[in-house]
Amino acid sequence: YLVIFGAVLLENAGVPSPGHTVMLAGGALAQRGHLRLPLVIATGVLAAVLGDNIGYLIGRRGGRTLLLKYGHRILLSPETVEKAEQFFERHGPKSVFLARFVTGLQTIGALLAGASRMSWRAFFVWNLLGAVVWATAFAALGYIFGASWKALEQWVGHAGLFLAAGGGADGAPA
Repeated sequence: YLVIFGAVLLENAGVPSPGHTVMLAGGALAQRGHLRLPLVIATGVLAAVLGDNIGYLIGRRGGRTLLLKYGHRILLSPETVEKAEQFFERHGPKSVFLARFVTGLQTIGALLAGASRMSWRAFFVWNLLGAVVWATAFAALGYIFGASWKALEQWVGHAGLFLAAGGGADGAPA
């Protein structure tokens, strides 16, 4: 549970980490009787919400300056930061919810929400809803398909790319 908590917390706080994969693995380990599925889900939700709130606070305090100065370390160009901020300004709460399901965007979504000055109350509600759905879905997928680990990991990777590619007409991520 500590590994799940740490990986998910870091990923949501803005540090590249295998949070998605760890949740899948937690579900698979629950299917094999090594962990309890409700605790895997609860751990994922708690870590995701805490991590995103840390990321939001960093984005809110350091904002655009921080992203422009250090964004290159997590493969964010100034153009990407600008597009992401515009996307968060236009689509607000639903972007917080959907960012959780897109590999890469999950890592920076909270930072961008804070940097774009989204209200914390709206952020918290949509972040919590997204965390519950995300943790439940990923742990359940790991649980259901635990015996087919390679196929599951490949399918989830393709699904994340599909969601990212399915952005709006302006090319912004979904």
